[in-house]
Amino acid sequence: MERMKFQVLSIVPHSPHPLTGELPSAADRLEQVVALGETAERLGFDAYAVGERHAGPFLSSAPTVLLAALAARTRRIRLLTGVTVVAILDPVRVAEDYATLDQLSRGRLELVVGKGAEAGHFDLFGLDEERQWDLQREKYELLRRLWREEGVDWEGEFRPPLKNVTTVPRPYAGPPRIWHGSATSLNSPELAAKHGDPLFTANAIQPREAYAKLIAHYREKFEEYGHDPAHARVAAGSGGLLIADTAEEAVTRYKDLYEAKVRQSFRPQLAGKAGYNTPFRTIEEAVADGPQLIGSPQQIIDKILGYHAHYGHDLQSVTVDAFGQSTAEQTETLQRFAEEIAPVVRKEAPSTLWEE
Repeated sequence: MERMKFQVLSIVPHSPHPLTGELPSAADRLEQVVALGETAERLGFDAYAVGERHAGPFLSSAPTVLLAALAARTRRIRLLTGVTVVAILDPVRVAEDYATLDQLSRGRLELVVGKGAEAGHFDLFGLDEERQWDLQREKYELLRRLWREEGVDWEGEFRPPLKNVTTVPRPYAGPPRIWHGSATSLNSPELAAKHGDPLFTANAIQPREAYAKLIAHYREKFEEYGHDPAHARVAAGSGGLLIADTAEEAVTRYKDLYEAKVRQSFRPQLAGKAGYNTPFRTIEEAVADGPQLIGSPQQIIDKILGYHAHYGHDLQSVTVDAFGQSTAEQTETLQRFAEEIAPVVRKEAPSTLWEE
């Protein structure tokens, strides 16, 4: 059946609760992420994604390990990254690690690659941030070859040459799909379009128009590069999911939580740089104009369909652990989304993604 697909994403934030100051142990927090993946599968979500961060208050520096735990404890749900920061990694290691995951999950893996949303990780890995897009392009294109070819001969700028290299294991059933994460620059949409790959728009912080511009560029270039426009797949993130019975209750119930989290997350050193600090500082602004999915079920349905009208996206990603809520609260939110929101959106926004 043609229907929009839904994903749950965690970048595994690990900050004190913005109102209570509570901070779970790292072990408890990681277990919560894995348990949420099991819940997402049980509730009928199509995919579960784990991010990758190497700087800031996150526990997602080793997404391969978390996804391996998820592969062992799930059977159906697709496993994605969000994103794999290929610009700072060795493509040979990426090819090996994620092909292993693809084998463990019996073909359920897909990558979303990007240069990452943390300014600090290039220094951490001894790389020049000024060259981030050159790093991204070269390393992605090598990864692409390693998964599609055997006996690879290759020479580039950022790692030693390869001679007759075949990475093992090979992927489970051909190369996994690779999406390109897109947040602020035309570089990722361009690279995705060039290779006929799908685009995953962050849709997390900026106004809708900023992301719509990147998607429009992708679709235009996709066709210019000679690919069938019907195959131009798009996914969209969101800046956090909070559901209440009514619009009024959503504001009353979540105002202090949302606005405290905005203050906690503000990074003054990145003020004015697109894609880092949300311009929607009050909950009223977030509900009205932000990418956050906050409000009654009908408000959230309307917002997702509004995005679909502009993006034409196939996959909608939601995040329920952005505000430090308990496992029980996250589970309740996912259940309400699965029962009250997803069926309506699926009916109104068809897609053949993962049905080809």
